[in-house]
Amino acid sequence: MKKAEIDFSVEDKHVLIVDDVFFTGRTIRAAIDALLDLGRPRRVELAVLIDRGHRELPIHADYLGETLETSKQDSVNVELKELVGIDQVVIEYGKYA
Repeated sequence: MKKAEIDFSVEDKHVLIVDDVFFTGRTIRAAIDALLDLGRPRRVELAVLIDRGHRELPIHADYLGETLETSKQDSVNVELKELVGIDQVVIEYGKYA
């Protein structure tokens, strides 16, 4: 696992965590845990492009692009124009069945 290198203090700062696809909440929980290892921010907010539900932890987005109804077996990917030539959300139904 790659360790994040942050060369500034988060102590007493407002921090915005951004995620592309919000699913169980575990990734956000890990990000918050890592952030707290660096200090105590004044406030932590979450911005999410796609919320696909199926939360396992009581975490919610403060800023949200879209909500999609999916099953746990579906795969949701955000693709960006800069990387693949088009901005789009791709849903693969039943990928993890």
